[in-house]
Amino acid sequence: MSSRPLRFKEQINGREYRIEVAPVPTGRWRAQVVTAYGGPTALMPFYGTTPELAASSLTAWLTRVNRTSGTHS
Repeated sequence: MSSRPLRFKEQINGREYRIEVAPVPTGRWRAQVVTAYGGPTALMPFYGTTPELAASSLTAWLTRVNRTSGTHS
């Protein structure tokens, strides 16, 4: 298992997100949104058995939240 975090950029509803996925001691991966400087945000992390699963869970949640947030004024 790689100990270095993987970083992705995702465009979701016109907004760019930086996602960092890192292994955790339990044999899972943690995905979280990070700032442009690599620091974590206050958003909760998502976990998965692979880096791709953790990142896709976070991306799916961000997509749902951003899609509905535009309908509430």
